[in-house]
Amino acid sequence: MNYRKIKGLQITFALLIGLSVVAETGFGDIPKHNERRTHQSRRHVMRDEVFSTGYIKTALLKATKWQLEHPKHSPTDWTNGAFYAGVFAAYETTKSPLILDSLMAMGERNKWRPGARFDHADDIAICQTYIDLYRLKKDRQMIQPTIDSVRKMQTVPGKELEKHGLTWWWCDALFMAPPVLAKLSATLNNPTYNMFSDSLFRQTYTLLYSQQEHLFARDANYLLDATGAGKKESNGQKIFWSRGNGWVMGGLVRVLEELPVKHPSRPFYLMLFRQMSERLLALQQADGLWRASLLDPAAYPGGEASGSGFDCYALAWGINQGILAKKTYQPAVEKSWIALTKLVSPEGRVGWVQPIGGDPRRNFSEDSWEVYGTGAFLLAGSQIIKLKP
Repeated sequence: MNYRKIKGLQITFALLIGLSVVAETGFGDIPKHNERRTHQSRRHVMRDEVFSTGYIKTALLKATKWQLEHPKHSPTDWTNGAFYAGVFAAYETTKSPLILDSLMAMGERNKWRPGARFDHADDIAICQTYIDLYRLKKDRQMIQPTIDSVRKMQTVPGKELEKHGLTWWWCDALFMAPPVLAKLSATLNNPTYNMFSDSLFRQTYTLLYSQQEHLFARDANYLLDATGAGKKESNGQKIFWSRGNGWVMGGLVRVLEELPVKHPSRPFYLMLFRQMSERLLALQQADGLWRASLLDPAAYPGGEASGSGFDCYALAWGINQGILAKKTYQPAVEKSWIALTKLVSPEGRVGWVQPIGGDPRRNFSEDSWEVYGTGAFLLAGSQIIKLKP
């Protein structure tokens, strides 16, 4: 099949047609036979509904459909790297051949190439999906440009290292690049990719991770000096950005999924994942979401979808893998998923997403959407559906 001949709108229009999906019932679509139930009973029905297989699959299909119909940014941009990671998760969850067609069409349009900057983590984020698709199709041309770009990064000093002193100098990079190297290592049975990634990851960890707060600063601009001077929130707390830490949590999941069980670095990543999970659990707000600023939530009213989506994804994955205690974490994860579904319009648009940036802002609303916000929602749903009651 020549996937490039499949037009995007044809794919997306068809996503909800011809698929084996049960009725799409949302919070406001309680069947008529429930109208006589008590308010408390209706509340339980609505809660149970959002955790049903049919509801989750329909929610993923709707969000995928809407976002594919509203493309944004360069096709190899990091934003789309995060989005298509979610789209592939939606494919794995729904097994929709039309989603798979849209993924293949994307790869062919991109000629399976990463972005132009070989040493910039943002420009290989899209390669996560190329590798996932290669595992299905076994066509080497789908990953050869990724291999070539990573090989150059391993051997040629880049501009990021020259300018910042380390290659992955901002915490977002830990979602963008390490999963690519981990996937390559597992796919090609080549441990050198994991060794290289581990070295760069630990440099970022050493610079940006707070051993006191168990959170990552976005980059060195948000670190305090030895006297305690530097950028702070209005309440005097350090600035720890929700989406930035969500990126790290999502990246940890995607590295741990690929890293061999007996790999010598696995305990380090598990330790970090557990520490951050415990901290984020404590910082979740009563509505189930996380605020744009983790340590000054009162100054940033309203939950933010992208950081919350990645946190929900990571915590649900941790429960599903037996890494996080179900009794401790599942109530918080369920509360998070319920809240996330309320941020999605009937058409499937994920709102309340903070625009592109590098720190907490009060600049988003129900009409604020971004492709990475949709990606986070899709990833979250792909793990929520696996939770056991």
